[in-house]
Amino acid sequence: MRARTLLALLLGSTVAVASAETIVVNGRVMVAPSSIAHPRRGETMHQVEARFGAPERRYPTVGKPPITRWDYPGFSVFFEFTRVVHTVVHSGSPSRSS
Repeated sequence: MRARTLLALLLGSTVAVASAETIVVNGRVMVAPSSIAHPRRGETMHQVEARFGAPERRYPTVGKPPITRWDYPGFSVFFEFTRVVHTVVHSGSPSRSS
């Protein structure tokens, strides 16, 4: 139960903070500001590809609703249908401004 509550709070906080990274420091989950340029929620696949170029890897669509993942250097983008629902910045990614 505690893990579910933490997960719900974590997901809620990352959606509320437009430009942040979720990190673990000394065993505690924290949200840190991110300076990595990455797609925003609601952008289309076409907009993402126009802005960031072709992804390094495209994974097959899975589930209902259909979820697709694209990997770029430094982050992964998750789409529901053709819209961004979440972007995960990889730890250790070099800082870049938006």
